[in-house]
Amino acid sequence: MVNGVAGKMGNATAVSVVRRDGFALVPYCLTNRDKSDADTNVEGVVVRGIYVGEGGEDAGAVLERAKAEYPGMIVVDYTLPEAVNANAALYVKHGTPFVMGTTGGDRETMLANVKASGTYAVIAPQMGKQVVAFQAAMKLMAEQFPGAFEGYTLTVTESHQSSKADTSGTAKAIVASFNDLGCGFDIKDIELVRDVPSQVGKMGVPEEYLLGHAFHTYRLTSADGTVSFEFQHNVCGRSIYAEGTVDAVGFLKRKIEAKDSQTLFDMIDVLKGGAMGEWSSSKK
Repeated sequence: MVNGVAGKMGNATAVSVVRRDGFALVPYCLTNRDKSDADTNVEGVVVRGIYVGEGGEDAGAVLERAKAEYPGMIVVDYTLPEAVNANAALYVKHGTPFVMGTTGGDRETMLANVKASGTYAVIAPQMGKQVVAFQAAMKLMAEQFPGAFEGYTLTVTESHQSSKADTSGTAKAIVASFNDLGCGFDIKDIELVRDVPSQVGKMGVPEEYLLGHAFHTYRLTSADGTVSFEFQHNVCGRSIYAEGTVDAVGFLKRKIEAKDSQTLFDMIDVLKGGAMGEWSSSKK
């Protein structure tokens, strides 16, 4: 069940679900649209979406109906940052396992509440497999070599489509690793590029991907300016995140079936679990 299927990420994920062997798209969804009876075409597949918003059908009733019709259902959430905590609380209340790809919200509170509830979930601000691997490598480097970049100045620039209101969760995680390496960088100093001239001219974003991209540059410079390091990842489109999300669903399903004692996971857990290869077969 993809909540937010009318949005770009939700739509891309629904398409990946339909294409993937062994997965079925539940024909219900929750979204912030104020409609109660609508159909959404997802690359030729009709998702009989029940759009729940102000004045719409009760979200909990929709979840319970979907669970009754589709036992073993797992929810994917790609909604809005301001809805993150309320949505997670809704899934917990109704005992519904979920994969949260939406960024923003009070993450610490959400993680604590979900963990305490025992609800199976994968919660991560970044679903792209290769980007997650890079993130994990940075975290490992920080753990193994703390303070290695002490005295270096860090600058961070990230470009996303103009509709992305919040700072990238991936950038925040990478900065945390750099700070453990000794940089002392403040999250609020991340340069957010959202205007088209800068995206095309400064960041080199292809015009056809202005509405869907993630270009990040992390630059370290020594105190005397004689040494510099640059880490960069540029993503065009949304397929990398959609495929990773479906991999996370498969991973979570396996954990549920095994009755794993651990119930809360992130995408690094998914990588370590080897689900990236196991769930890679897609329908043509």
